[in-house]
Amino acid sequence: MNELLARKMVEPGAAAAWRNAAAEVAATSDENALELVELFFFAYRDFVGDADRLLGNYGFGRAHHRVLHFVNRRPGLTIAALLDILRITKQSLNRVLKQLLEAGFVEARAGVVDRRQRLLFPTPLGGTLARDLAALQSARFLKVMEELPPAARGAASEFLFAMIDSDERERVRAHLACAKAAGDAP
Repeated sequence: MNELLARKMVEPGAAAAWRNAAAEVAATSDENALELVELFFFAYRDFVGDADRLLGNYGFGRAHHRVLHFVNRRPGLTIAALLDILRITKQSLNRVLKQLLEAGFVEARAGVVDRRQRLLFPTPLGGTLARDLAALQSARFLKVMEELPPAARGAASEFLFAMIDSDERERVRAHLACAKAAGDAP
């Protein structure tokens, strides 16, 4: 993050300081960086748009998608771990999770060691929806990767990984390894 912007975020009157710092950064930013920001917005719009259309059929939104995705990728995920991944409030998660539980897309089971712990699992219905959503978004990635020269394919992954805050990268690596292991399990 830009040092000036980071410094301004922790000062008193954070909202006003944030706006002022953002304006300063925008005024001095490199045009190529601003173009990447815009491209990222457009890419994200189209990437989530595929899933949004399917989610709309169920009366769900992006928050439901994120919860369903991570619960499906890591069956048995604790609520605490899900909160940590999504970085949302417990209140925000409760509303979305309640809807997914009531609609039969996710189930919560008591922990084996700690019965107070709630472990989240996709139901067959939830697993199907999660896989359908992932298939839509994976198809977009596969199409794009086919259009890129081979050398650029790895660079795309490296770029996305570099976009993650540096202090979070090891946790994301660990999450990806757990999700892969869960997907590889019989």
